[in-house]
Amino acid sequence: MKSKKNTLTLILLSLLCIILIFLSCIVGSGSISVGDSLKVLLSPIISQNLEEINPGVSYIIFNIRIPRTLFAALAGAGLSLCGLAFQSIFRNPLSDPYILGVSSGASLGATLAIVLGLESFILGISGMSFLFAFLSVIIIIKIASYGNRIHTTTLLLAGISINFLASAFISLLMILNQEQIEKIVFWTMGSLSNIDYNSLIGVSIAVAIGIICITYHARDLNALLIDTQTAKTLGVNVERTKRIILLICTLMISFIVSESGVIGFIGLVVPHIVRLIIGSDNRKLIPFSILGGMIFMLSSDLLSRTLMPPSEIPVGSITALIGSPFFIYLLFNAKKRLNQ
Repeated sequence: MKSKKNTLTLILLSLLCIILIFLSCIVGSGSISVGDSLKVLLSPIISQNLEEINPGVSYIIFNIRIPRTLFAALAGAGLSLCGLAFQSIFRNPLSDPYILGVSSGASLGATLAIVLGLESFILGISGMSFLFAFLSVIIIIKIASYGNRIHTTTLLLAGISINFLASAFISLLMILNQEQIEKIVFWTMGSLSNIDYNSLIGVSIAVAIGIICITYHARDLNALLIDTQTAKTLGVNVERTKRIILLICTLMISFIVSESGVIGFIGLVVPHIVRLIIGSDNRKLIPFSILGGMIFMLSSDLLSRTLMPPSEIPVGSITALIGSPFFIYLLFNAKKRLNQ
């Protein structure tokens, strides 16, 4: 019975995701009617004559909205999956790429790449994002580790410290490089306004590798949720699994942040909601988290484009407005459990 319910939920989420992808392609901040957007979007299928429609409309749909929509779906899936993996390996429901400072580290790396003029190099921004995101992870784990255990409070405090430190360096770089200030502000706020088809290449590969790798290690993540000793007893190579998951998650985060800037709280909100519906089995959580992340990100991007037309609100602000109260709620719940 529960299996049928989960299958039905998965189908409904898939349909909702398809609807949001379609809406994201036809709705935007520009003054293009929904009718014209539909005609252009469906023209390859129904051989629609587009002579009476402004050529600029076709360009906006096919070269701006479609790549942006695809990127939003991929980024949402990747960030949600990273949150799920972090919560499993750290056995901490508050773990998230943004809260742990990994996204901020990646953003600092991207900012340095801009200042040093590495944008034209292959993997220049992505490479620097990956390096600094990975360094952030290593520093946080070193600070929060006590023997074989990772202390929850110390982990959160270390993540917050890395966030502040990265923000301070980014602010300093903005002051010292006034000519690059607009590009740097872009990374700090999180936006999908500059996404094109080239942006999809690295992110698609990174997210695909992440999905395959985390799905392959789903049983190991289930064992790690119990405790490290139990995982070892069940034959899990704990340290090797943690390193692989951290490396893959850092890869996904760095590629996403290098294109969109810092987008927070997706990895915190989505896995929590999915766990309440599905349970704690990572084998079942992975597909639901992927779809949930896509829906969250696509919805946030739609809101960012339509709330204040023709201006756009940075999508990172939308996710923060939703995610921050949810984080506070989780902290209150954790406090209640400690007092019981």
